[in-house]
Amino acid sequence: MVRRKYAAFEERRYGRSWSREELMLGFLGDVGDLAKLVQGKEGVRPRADLDEAFAHELADCLWSVIVLADAYEVDLESAFVRTMGEMEGQL
Repeated sequence: MVRRKYAAFEERRYGRSWSREELMLGFLGDVGDLAKLVQGKEGVRPRADLDEAFAHELADCLWSVIVLADAYEVDLESAFVRTMGEMEGQL
């Protein structure tokens, strides 16, 4: 539902919704923002609202992963369970 609202916003603002490639680029931007906040958590880039911003950016990144999985028709839940099982088998 949130992706549909963003797509409608993109339609109004840009005349079209973002492509899958643009969704990925947005995710990369979110990961970059998250990296800066990790620096903040490690004392390199402190800021007053660090904990709130960090949680927000983690949620943004998770949303992007879910949106990309949907865009490429990946059953993310099944892939996650399978991947975790594979990782557990390697330990």
